[in-house]
Amino acid sequence: MGRSDVVATYSIVACDPVASQWGVAVQSKFLAVGSVVPWAEPHVGAIATQSWANPRYGPDGLELLRSGQTAEEAVAALTGADEGREHRQLGVVDSSGRAATFTGKECQDWAGGRTGECYAAQGNILVSAATVDALAATFESNSHLELAERLIECLAAAQVAGGDRRGQQSASLLIVQKDAGYAKLSDTVVDLRVDDHERPLAELRRLFSLHRQLFGVTPEEDWIDVDDTVAEELRGRLTKLGYGGDLERAFADWAGTANLEERVDGLTRIDPIVLAALRKESA
Repeated sequence: MGRSDVVATYSIVACDPVASQWGVAVQSKFLAVGSVVPWAEPHVGAIATQSWANPRYGPDGLELLRSGQTAEEAVAALTGADEGREHRQLGVVDSSGRAATFTGKECQDWAGGRTGECYAAQGNILVSAATVDALAATFESNSHLELAERLIECLAAAQVAGGDRRGQQSASLLIVQKDAGYAKLSDTVVDLRVDDHERPLAELRRLFSLHRQLFGVTPEEDWIDVDDTVAEELRGRLTKLGYGGDLERAFADWAGTANLEERVDGLTRIDPIVLAALRKESA
């Protein structure tokens, strides 16, 4: 493996203990960085493996965390057993929000990391330390945001601060939470990857916006009662789109075609996001 195989990047691993979420966000001048760097498991932790990346750090690190080791202990165990450790970079957050980061002495400049409560930020082949500082500062100042949005803002701030000195190519966002993913049968809440793009962070933000539209949760108090007036509007718009017959069946068929079934619960009340999507499509 030559030096061209280096995964040079910046990343942040983090958790939100209130929401019981763990996640990783990463950007790099490297094809499909999301296929190598991010690893996470609910109530276990999150890991980013990069620089001259050792992909085994992901599953092996989660196993160490699962066995009860802290983030710092897991980092020590992984790097201690790896003869190539001086070329590696690693960030870990454990089940309790304890964080650790490691940068080998042979990682290309600028390379380093920072840790704080519930996060570890790291990067290599960067313009300067300002990139990692921006990851940390943005995470610390945005506790009001949900974890996914918070990590996207971290990547954006890091890019503005300098980013990977070779440029941009790919980005990834991974968020996990027990039984909070698709159909409540998956632990993966968000898994978005931009593999090759001139502006990967802008594309990642666009994909996340689409993800929220399809899979987000609108508070029940904001849902709209389907009275006779709303029902008549639905019937007219669905008929225009070719969905006739029984209203509830027609509505469910349209929602499934539009990939909005996760936002539908019968037809007594309707999610305003779904209604807006129907209005836009049938305009």
